[in-house]
Order: sequence, then C-alpha cells, then structure tokens
Amino acid sequence: MTRVRNPAAIVIAMALLAVSVSAAAWLGGYRINETPSYPIGLWRVSSLDRRVSVGDLVLICPPESETFKVARERGYLRFGPCPGWVAPLIKRVAAVAGQEISVSASIAIDGTPLAHSELRHADAAGRTLSAYGGGAVPPDFLFLHSDFPGSYDSRYFGPIPASGIIGLARPVLTFHG
Repeated sequence: MTRVRNPAAIVIAMALLAVSVSAAAWLGGYRINETPSYPIGLWRVSSLDRRVSVGDLVLICPPESETFKVARERGYLRFGPCPGWVAPLIKRVAAVAGQEISVSASIAIDGTPLAHSELRHADAAGRTLSAYGGGAVPPDFLFLHSDFPGSYDSRYFGPIPASGIIGLARPVLTFHG
C-alpha cells in the first residue's frame, strides 16, 4: 500500500525547518552578507571585548537618519533589523575619534592617503553622490571604509556612532564576485 503524503504538511515542515535553522544561525552569530563591499556569503560575528581599533572589520548598524533613509530608498542598503529597518554594514574602521579626515578626489587620514578611497560623483544609476565634508572624527564615532570602489561608506555619509557596533566580522564561507 502506497502512502500519500500531504503536500501542505511537507511545505509547512520545510518552512519550519528553514526558520529554525535561520534562527539558530542568527543566535550563533552567523550572518549573510548580500552586498559587494565585502565578499558575499556567510560571516560570523563575534563580540568586541576591547576598544575598537583602526583596521577592525566590524558589523555595525548605521544610525537612523535622513541620509540612511535615502540610502535605503536608493538601494544602497538592504532591509534589516537596524534602526530605520536597514541591514547592518560590514566595514573596516579607517579612523577613530580625534583623527582628521581630509576630502578631495580621495580621502586622507591625518594627512596619509587612504588606499582605494577615490570619490565618485554619481552612483551606478547616475544619481548624484555627495561626499562627506571632512573634519575630525568626533568622540565615540568611527570613519568606515571598504576597498570596493562602489562602496557606500563614510566617504559619503561621514563618521557614525561606535555604539552601533554589533561585533567583529569574520568570513566563514564567501564568494568573490
């Protein structure tokens, strides 16, 4: 006798399994990066049990602001759990409080040029991009950067609060474009 399986029950069971696996991965510190600023794929986030330093690769929630609202509308940021319903960013800390940011055709930090920091005047859709004006990084703020030429980072939105740090980001299983 052949047993007929209920297709609806199979779909529900598979959906519950997928939700359970996703929740366990989230609670375990795993995240999926879907943006090209850093390799796409699975990343692990570990707690930051020290002061953040230049060179750290962090997962950080941007603050809720008009700048990030526009960035979300333009598609620079994905939907996610951060304020304003945006996804956290994976970015390298390029400067910390007190460091001086100079902006021209590219970025310099304390007078030293930042590699791969050339500014773009328009995004891929031809919309105008405004550069950060420069200045000292305020206390408890970070200047973030990615080597990816099309990255939406502090070159455009300026320093953001360090309080948004979720943790240090480490690639687990990633794929280069």
